This record gives sequence, C-alpha cells and structure tokens, in this order.
Amino acid sequence: MGAYFLRRFLLIPPTLFGVTLLVFLLTRFVPGGPLEQRLAEMRKAGEGTAKAGPGSQQALSEEQMEQLKVTYRLDIGPVEGYFAWLGVWPYADQRKKVEFGKDENEQRVRSPGPRDPVLIRRRAPGDYEVLNADGTPNDVWKWRMPKSTAAQTATSGESLAPNQVEKVEIYRERFSGVLQGDFGKSFRYGEPVLDVILSRWPTTIYFAVLTLLASYLISIPLGIWKALHHRRWQDNATSTLIFAGFAIPGYALAALLATSMLVRNGTFPSVGLTSFNFPDLSTWGKIKDIAIHSILPLCCYLVGAFAFLTMLMKNNLMDNLATDYVRTAVAKGVPYRKAVTGHALRNAFIPIATNLGHALSAFVGGSFLIERVFDINGLGLLGFESILDRDYPIVMAIVTISAIFMLLGNILSDFLVALVDPRVRFD
Repeated sequence: MGAYFLRRFLLIPPTLFGVTLLVFLLTRFVPGGPLEQRLAEMRKAGEGTAKAGPGSQQALSEEQMEQLKVTYRLDIGPVEGYFAWLGVWPYADQRKKVEFGKDENEQRVRSPGPRDPVLIRRRAPGDYEVLNADGTPNDVWKWRMPKSTAAQTATSGESLAPNQVEKVEIYRERFSGVLQGDFGKSFRYGEPVLDVILSRWPTTIYFAVLTLLASYLISIPLGIWKALHHRRWQDNATSTLIFAGFAIPGYALAALLATSMLVRNGTFPSVGLTSFNFPDLSTWGKIKDIAIHSILPLCCYLVGAFAFLTMLMKNNLMDNLATDYVRTAVAKGVPYRKAVTGHALRNAFIPIATNLGHALSAFVGGSFLIERVFDINGLGLLGFESILDRDYPIVMAIVTISAIFMLLGNILSDFLVALVDPRVRFD
C-alpha cells in the first residue's frame, strides 16, 4: 500500500504541470487580455477628460507600452513566462533606465527596489559595466540596452551625435514564482495574490467545514433510518422533501431566500457575514451575529449535498441488506440490528468514504452564485470577479490550489476506502 500511495504522490507534480500550463497558455492567448483591457480603460479615461480632437485618440508611446508589458509580464514569450511564473526561470522584475549623453562616461544612480547606490560606467559606445558605489564589481545588477538603441549603436559603430543620448537599462534577475510562494501581484487589487486569497479563504473554509459536518452528520443517520423504514410513510414523506431539495439548485434557493418574508421582516439578514456594528459587539454577540448571517447561505450550500448523501447512504445500505451474507447471518440467529451495524453498514460506508475525499475541493471552490447573492467575500466570488476583470494571477493561483486539493482529495478517498474495506489491496 505504501508503494501505491508513493506513486500517487509522485503523479501530483506532472499533473499540476499539465493543468497549470494549459490554463496559463489560455490566459495568454485568449482575446481581450489584461493589456488590451488596460488600454481600453486608458482610452475611455482620455475620452472622458478631453474633447474629441486630433490628440484625444493618441496612441501610447513605445515606453508606456513597454512598461505595461513589464507590469503584466508580457515582455517575454509564453513558455519562458510560464517557467518564470513557476519560479524555475529567472525574471528581471526590477529595472531602471539611464540615459548617457555623448560626453558622459559614468553615472551614479540608485538601483530599483532596494535603492542601493550603484555606479554605471561606459567603457565604449554600447559597452557598459555596473559597479558598487566604491568602484568594486557588482554581481547583482546587470545591464542591457533597449533594442532600438542597440541597433542604432551597432549601425553607427561610434559614439552618438552631440544631441543624442544612449539608453542603458540595469536590471536584476531572480527566481520568484509558485515554488517560492509568490503567485505575483493582482492586477485589480495591486497586492500580492497570496494575500488576497488568504484574506478570502477563512470565509470559504468556514462554510466548507459547516457544510461538510452538517451534511454528513445529518445525511448518514437519516439515510440509515430511511433504509430501515423503506416504503413506510416516514420514508415516503422524507423522500418527497429530499427530492425537492435535490431538484432546487443552490443559487436558485439563494435568490428565493434573499427575497423571502424571513428577510423582509428582519428575521434573517440577506447581505454579508456580519453586521455593520460587529466590532462593537461582545464575544457572545459576535458569535450570535455570525450564526444568524450563516443560516440562509448554509441552507443553500446544504441543499444539494444533503439530498445526494442521504439517498446514497440509503441505497447502498439497502443493497447490502439484500445480500446473501446478511440473510445468512440473520438465519444463523444474529440479531437483525447487529447484522445491520456489524455487517451491512460497514460496506455501505464505502461510497460515502469515496465522496468524503472529493469534498476537499469545497475548501477552495465555494459557490460564486451563492456568494454573489448574499454578498459573501469568499474564494468563489473572488475567482468569478477575477475572470471578468482578467486578473489572471489570481485565476492561476486559484486553479493551482484547486488542482492540489483535488489531487489530495483523490488520494484521501483511496486511503479511506482502504480503511473501510479490508478487501482493498493496492498492490
């Protein structure tokens, strides 16, 4: 069994590689990317502040376009950009341009980022070196020339004219990506992606844990009870409610509850997870406030999983109660209750154990429709808004984390099945 799970864990990196590479390439080549959206916003802002005229539709300069490409890491190819995002390819994320006149051979500037003083010395036209402030060699910062300046220098083969300048760029390459815990910066929020996700994650985990506990603690006993009372009026009555709940999507129930009389008369709030005066409440008051705000969203999260797990538990237990080994145990004098709990019930738990591992994806996904209706700032709503805003660093981070949880959930499902069913051997 140990070798099997080791192989499963070793399959996680190549699977993540394929998933993230596919999504990264899609975000690069899909029309209307972040650069186009930013240009449209700047054009719209220009139209709003200036009258229509020869200069109102003026294009951005070459330097502005280059700066936008650097901001969105579009200045490198897609494959190189993917490996830089992973953190296995160095990327020049800190840059500074310096201009040299005809008679200038040395400049002292402050480096970008750490703001350390460095010395840039021109040894010949198109040939520079970066030194420390005291003149010693600097191994951190490198130099390069923009393509237009490099072509001009190569063509002339000598120093520029008195009214011309030569541009040189100093930069520092470093490994900064997923492997280093850096998912980049959000285009929309301007903050590290991981900070934005962590700020929304507690809300998603809160509802995921509540949904998981409530669905299993209610569905399993109810499914067992329904299987033992099959075709009686109790079973028929509860089945009507369960199938009605299974037929109603969670987001439809959310919209129904958000406009119901329970909200209109003030019994339950319909917006947010806390009240406006939440910081001023006592500890017990805060717990009560969160609980009241959680009731309606929790009902929407539960409605689908509750019905599915209840019927899954009932049907599997009924199948096992009809097997030969249960009838044989009862015929030999084993009490029916003991035959159910000691024989049939354990086998009926196998599909439940399989589904438990897959429930880990709820800790990342959430439901953006339910969160949107109740204005809950979870990961589901964050992912949906990021797709609309072309905030691809957040989209990539959520996809990566979701894939990790999905793969770990599959492994957890196999492990739980092996614990429940002793017949399973992973050889």
